[in-house]
Amino acid sequence: MSEQPPTPAAKPVGAPEPEPIRWFGTSWVNRDNGYWPRRVAVSAGALVTAAAAVFVLRLGVEGVALSDNGGYLNALLTAAVAVCSMMAVRRSWKVFTEGKDQLTGWMAEDRSLGAVWIIGGAGALLTYFVRSLVEAPGEALKRASYERAVAQYEKRQAGRSGRPDAKAPGRGKRKH
Repeated sequence: MSEQPPTPAAKPVGAPEPEPIRWFGTSWVNRDNGYWPRRVAVSAGALVTAAAAVFVLRLGVEGVALSDNGGYLNALLTAAVAVCSMMAVRRSWKVFTEGKDQLTGWMAEDRSLGAVWIIGGAGALLTYFVRSLVEAPGEALKRASYERAVAQYEKRQAGRSGRPDAKAPGRGKRKH
């Protein structure tokens, strides 16, 4: 007779659920269900996409260089691409390490900076690649939040004794 694997314990009602991460779902909690192959695939995908973005930017810069507008315009365009990339790297790193709600000032969601984030997209993708070498981007934030929620839930559950679903005597009755 073969042994059956143990069935996972049913989660109690009200227990905190981990938030899914794009590309990883909730596999980041226990680092199971294909977490590692996905980490490798996401890292490789970010690197390939960043290379494609750099190639497209290079074509654009070379197109301007071929127009014979002078060295000043070429230098200005190269500097603009570099500045946009640095801004995108800084913003992306801050989102991955501190969370989107920590963005302030010029890094906050501002539609007028959309072109900056597009031009700096290669830098943001390289940031995603570097961060995915350490962990799934955003995993540390989600893990800290989830562990806090679990600790609070366990603390609330430890405070209950007897029948936790039953109401305390005298509660819920109205005195007239």
